[in-house]
Amino acid sequence: MDIRRIAARLALAATFSLIAGTAPADGGDAAASSSPFWDALRSGTPDFSLRWRFEHVEDDLFRNGRPLKDANASTARATLGYRTGDYHGFGAYLQFEAVGAVGIDDYYDGSGIGNSRYATVVDPEGTEINQGYVSWKPDARVLLKAGRQIITYRKAPFHRFIGTVLWRQNWQTHDAVTAEFDVAEDFKVQYAYTWKVHRIFGDDASEPMSEFDSNSHLVNAQYTGISNLRLEAYAYILDFDNAERFSSNTFGVRASGMYPLNEDWSFLYGGEYAHQDDANGNPFSYDEDYVLAEGGLKWNVGSFVKSLTVKFSYELLGGDGSTNGAFVTVLGTNHAFQGWADRFVTTPNSGIEDFYVTTVMPLGWDMKFVASYHNLNSDAGSFDYGEEFDVMLTKKFMKHYLLGTKASFYDADPSRRNATGGPSADVTKVWVWGSVSF
Repeated sequence: MDIRRIAARLALAATFSLIAGTAPADGGDAAASSSPFWDALRSGTPDFSLRWRFEHVEDDLFRNGRPLKDANASTARATLGYRTGDYHGFGAYLQFEAVGAVGIDDYYDGSGIGNSRYATVVDPEGTEINQGYVSWKPDARVLLKAGRQIITYRKAPFHRFIGTVLWRQNWQTHDAVTAEFDVAEDFKVQYAYTWKVHRIFGDDASEPMSEFDSNSHLVNAQYTGISNLRLEAYAYILDFDNAERFSSNTFGVRASGMYPLNEDWSFLYGGEYAHQDDANGNPFSYDEDYVLAEGGLKWNVGSFVKSLTVKFSYELLGGDGSTNGAFVTVLGTNHAFQGWADRFVTTPNSGIEDFYVTTVMPLGWDMKFVASYHNLNSDAGSFDYGEEFDVMLTKKFMKHYLLGTKASFYDADPSRRNATGGPSADVTKVWVWGSVSF
C-alpha cells in the first residue's frame, strides 16, 4: 500500500478516536467526561500570531516588454493554532493561516494572478490550514508525526536546503511523515517522506507554483558531542511529478562552531560541501557542487552594544552556463542567502559565487542591528553580476512584540545591464513591519 495512504488513514483514525474520546458515555457520564483522554484535549495550548508588513519595491526589470511600476504592498499574516496535551504519547496540532492585503495592494503577487504591471511582492492572499498533524512519542528518544507540518533542520532563518520561507507571509509546509530519533544525547537523526509541498505562491496559483506533487525523502543527521563543534550530514532525494525540472539528489556535509579565545573574544567558523545531480525524470542533465567557507570574530562588548560579530563568507552554487541548469535549493528559505533583494532565489545557469561580509550587533533596549555586503559573480564565465548592501534594525517589546525595518539595495554590474535575466537589473526594497505572537 502507498505510504501516503497509510499516513492519511492513521491521521484519520486518530481524528475519529479524538472525537470519540470527547463524547461522554451514556449521553453524559461525568466520569467519562473527565477521562485522561478528555483531559489531554482540554489541557492543550492555543497559539496566535499576527504580522503586518509594508513593502516598497523599485525594480528596473521589464515584464512583457514594459518597465515595472513601483510596488507598494501592505499585507497581514494571522495564524491561530491549538496543540493538545499528551495522551499515552499521542498528540495533535492544528493551525490556520490567513494572509490578506490591508489598504494598499499595488503589487504583483507572483502567482500568475493579478496586475503584472507592478513589481513583484510574493504575498498572495488566501486562507488555509498551515499545519495539521498527529504526533506520537513512544519514548523520550523518538517522535513521529503524520500530516501537514513544517520541516526544517537548521536555526531560522538559515534554512539553506529545507525551510519554511518564513520571510514571506504564506509559509511553505509539507504533507509528510516525519521521524526524529535521538540516537544518543548528542546525536540526532531525522527522516521525512513528503508527498505534497505547499508553496508560498498560494492555492490559487496554477501547478507547480501552488504545490509540488512529491515523492521525496529527506534525511538529516547532526552530532554535537565535540566541544565547540556541530557536525551535520544530509541526503535530500527530491522527486516532483509535476515539476521534474527540480527533481534532484543532494548529498552534503557541514561543520560549524564557535571557539572561545578568551572571555571577550570568540572565533566563528563554518564549512560545508554538497553535491547535486539530476534525478527522477529531470529532463536536464547536470552535475554541480555547493561550497561554503566562513570565519569571523565575536566581541562581547558589554555596554549599549552587547556584542559585535563580523563574519566573512564565501558561498558557491555551481553552474556550467548551459541551459541544463545549476545547483538549486528549491525548498530552501532562499531570502536569507545572496541578499534580501531576492535577485538570486533561483540560481542562474552560470551559477553563483558570493563573497560577503555580515555584521550583527545586539543592542540595548532589546534592539538588534544587522548589515551585510555581497559581491556576486558567476561560476561559469567569471563575470560580475553586481553587488548588494542590506541593513536591518529590530526591537522587541515584552517578549511578544516586535517592530522592524530593513532595506536592500542591489546594483547590477554595468557590463550586465544589457543582458537578459533578473541579475542584470537594479532593485531597491524597503520594509517596515510589526508582529505579535503568543
